[in-house]
Amino acid sequence: MQGVTNTQPLVSVVIATYNMGQYIDQAVDSILNQTWTNIEVVVIDDGSTDNTQETMGKYNADQRVIYIRTPNQGQPKAKNCGINNTHGEFIAFCDADDLWESNKLEVQMPLFSNPAVGVVYSEVSNIDENNIRYIKPAIETRHTGRVTNQMLIENFVPFGTAIIRRQCIERNGIFDEEFRMGIDWDLWLRYSLNWEFAYTPERTYIYRVWSGQMSNNYRGRYEFANRILNKFIAQHKDHLDPKFVKKAWADMYMREAVVYARNEKLFLMPLRKIIHGLWLDPLKIYGWKSLAKLILGKY
Repeated sequence: MQGVTNTQPLVSVVIATYNMGQYIDQAVDSILNQTWTNIEVVVIDDGSTDNTQETMGKYNADQRVIYIRTPNQGQPKAKNCGINNTHGEFIAFCDADDLWESNKLEVQMPLFSNPAVGVVYSEVSNIDENNIRYIKPAIETRHTGRVTNQMLIENFVPFGTAIIRRQCIERNGIFDEEFRMGIDWDLWLRYSLNWEFAYTPERTYIYRVWSGQMSNNYRGRYEFANRILNKFIAQHKDHLDPKFVKKAWADMYMREAVVYARNEKLFLMPLRKIIHGLWLDPLKIYGWKSLAKLILGKY
């Protein structure tokens, strides 16, 4: 195969959608209008009951678009169905209510010239439900290279920005359908064991913030985060740095404690979690600050 910088390998883009008829054509159009021309879009309609099917009819004559309608099966299965119907050497993702910048692939694909890189991700900008663009500063620290230690503590990859090699899937699998939330974190953890991550600060992905998004289900989010971390550590503990495993659990306990203190005004349960986190990582300043705020009733 010739180098990525000299040719345009096929990039397959997976969109799993459910009742996003009001936005799905904007997402598809933003991908089809890429400056990178060798592209296919695989849309998995996960049992939508709105006008998604009618909207997707406008692409019937476009051979670059594959539209598959399935019974409602949930996000992990829908995304895996999309992956299993791709043909590209590289696979990317877009949520049905989001958009790509027209030069996204042109910016990110050259970073695959390093054969050790399995995942390339970028920065994001934002858009509201009225298509007004704006930028929210990132609160995460981005990392490159071998990132398992950092990924244990925080999922710093904005999912829709990511492009992956098909070899990642062949070696490390697709989405784990055991989990309903946090499926991208689980994927990146597994990929990080064998692949380097590359990052560009250019904003190539446009994330939509609007009233119809999924609610802030923090209970479900932390339930699955705990399960994901437990499973990953159990399966790969011989390849992990024990120091960072401790840090990961400490961070999990502390952040979960703060969420419950803020949202449910609890005291004893967050107190136990923060203390447990500080026992695992006594030098973590965030934990001591959180403990002080909890005791002083600042949540």
